[in-house]
Amino acid sequence: MGPYRTYATHGTYTGSREHTRSTTRRRHVRPIRNPQSEIRNSEFPLAPVLLFTLRVPENFISKTLDAPPTPFDISLRPPMFNEFAGQEKVCQRLELMVLAAQQRGDVLEHILLSGPPGLGKTTLAYILAHAMGVNIKNTSGPTIEKAGDLAGLLTALERGDVLFIDEIHRLQPAIEEYLYPAMEDYKLDIIIDQGPNARSIPLNLPRFTLIGATTRAGMLSAPLRTRFGMNCRLDYYTAEELQKIVLRSAGLIGLQIDDAGAHEVAARSRGTPRIANSLLRWVRDYAQVRADNHATRDVADQALTMLDIDRDGFDEMDKRLLEALIHKFEGGPVGINSLAVSIGDDPGTLEDVHEPYLIMQGYIKRTPQGRVALPAAYRKLGMEAPKREGDLFGG
Repeated sequence: MGPYRTYATHGTYTGSREHTRSTTRRRHVRPIRNPQSEIRNSEFPLAPVLLFTLRVPENFISKTLDAPPTPFDISLRPPMFNEFAGQEKVCQRLELMVLAAQQRGDVLEHILLSGPPGLGKTTLAYILAHAMGVNIKNTSGPTIEKAGDLAGLLTALERGDVLFIDEIHRLQPAIEEYLYPAMEDYKLDIIIDQGPNARSIPLNLPRFTLIGATTRAGMLSAPLRTRFGMNCRLDYYTAEELQKIVLRSAGLIGLQIDDAGAHEVAARSRGTPRIANSLLRWVRDYAQVRADNHATRDVADQALTMLDIDRDGFDEMDKRLLEALIHKFEGGPVGINSLAVSIGDDPGTLEDVHEPYLIMQGYIKRTPQGRVALPAAYRKLGMEAPKREGDLFGG
């Protein structure tokens, strides 16, 4: 499966298929984004632009995890703790905080939620605001570019309201400095003007709760991290927990799915609810067209196979990563940049999206020298792992 991308080539079109094919081979072919603009701005005004479309493969997993939440995703978010499956210890701590704050008539402590993408950090922030009966304002670290942006968000809050900052590790250092007194003393000092005319205007803020979410807790500065009253780390879900999520989501979208079908979707979701819901949406479409809107295990298997998601939750890019590591670099060790170039992907995407799952499942490992393929990776490709002296392979 993949998006469609438009390409252009210049030449004189005679109306024949043979000419189109020969022109395409002979001329420079390149992708374009705006076909109409390409035609208007052509450097060959007498030669029409030939447009054609090809299907381009996509990376399903990274697209699902990197994309902003869709209305479909938001509609499936549980509104209360008793509907939230998984992360039991985290939910118990947060529920206790809510009850304690309500009994004191106080506001919640500042909370930091960390963990891989797609595990429910944003959902928990909204559940906390709902449990406290307060409003929540949602923003992200990269969008707060100036102190005035932060001041506008904070001054619009009322007592007890929640300010949720996603990707908080991407806040600029200057913005962090403004955030420290706001979190500790509920005050904000805004600098007006410059040079000798510069002056500070203190603003008193209502007591609020800051909930930060990050996929890279190690990139947070120590002063910011220590100002959170509670630090919660979210881990990957088990197949049984994801099965509950799939069954609940299927009921919300009107899909009839049995336990075996739900488990099939859950087992291929890489321990991530966002991926599970995305796969479920595809299974719903497949079942609606080919299975009378009823998803059994076989139907789910056929749907996900059509999407190139195998029984281990691998998509095309995961398989290409293992193939490159084993065939091109003889099982490693190899640096992340070389590995990324070899498969045409970004090093950050490999580190944040693909590697955590492959390491967790025992397919690869990180060493000071680079990435190394483990025996499970060779078995995945139907190969026998070589014996290496002084390594975990034995020998």
